[in-house]
Amino acid sequence: MKIASWNVNSLKVRLPQLTQWLADAQPDIVALQETKLEDAKFPAAELAAAGYRAVFSGQKTYNGVAILARDALGDFADVVTDIPGLDDPQRRILAASVGGLRVVDLYVVNGKAVGDEKYAYKLHWLERVREFLAREIERHPHLVVLGDFNIAPDDRDVYDPVAWGEDILCSPPERAALKAITDLGMHDSFRLFESDGSHYSWWDYRQAAFRRNMGLRIDLILLGDALKPAAVAAAIDREPRRWERPSDHTPVTVQLDIR
Repeated sequence: MKIASWNVNSLKVRLPQLTQWLADAQPDIVALQETKLEDAKFPAAELAAAGYRAVFSGQKTYNGVAILARDALGDFADVVTDIPGLDDPQRRILAASVGGLRVVDLYVVNGKAVGDEKYAYKLHWLERVREFLAREIERHPHLVVLGDFNIAPDDRDVYDPVAWGEDILCSPPERAALKAITDLGMHDSFRLFESDGSHYSWWDYRQAAFRRNMGLRIDLILLGDALKPAAVAAAIDREPRRWERPSDHTPVTVQLDIR
């Protein structure tokens, strides 16, 4: 089973790229972030024509998350679109059961800048997510948590750790919040196979950042303890970032051998 995550940075704009990538990469489950579409405008018919069912939670202009699954995996079940106990209109979380897995799609708050009120909101949001995931992993051992985390886990995931220092996406409190999630028994699938730096999933549109590989690895697929032994490969697919009108993120994938 091949599972992917991709911040498409507007599904309306990136639908041709997405359908092309689905045909090329043949993933079984895909989590999307920043769909930026109200639910009534979600392209369910187009994705159905590509062979994928979809569940989604969106809003106009900002945020928005979706999970796609091959028709053969069956219907989605136990769908959750809000973090229990958190009154938040922003569409940033989506959980669903499909294909024997529990999939939680996250579009983590950016935070703007260390010390900003949006930074405080990010840390609060992450704490509520951790509480939610602690309950999820008790109910669903085959848990996959994936998405745009807007946090580079450590300095290997930053093209210039000195320049970034303890700025937003790299600050110690953000990394500690991410570690609190992985400490629940979640594993960064990419790091099961690759220990070196210089592997990124996001590059700014400015300064020829992609060509110069000035990026961050902030798109993650976390696997629960029960799924860790099933992981056989993980990758960052840079090819879509080379396409015309690309998202600033590129897909990340993990392959599981589930018997």
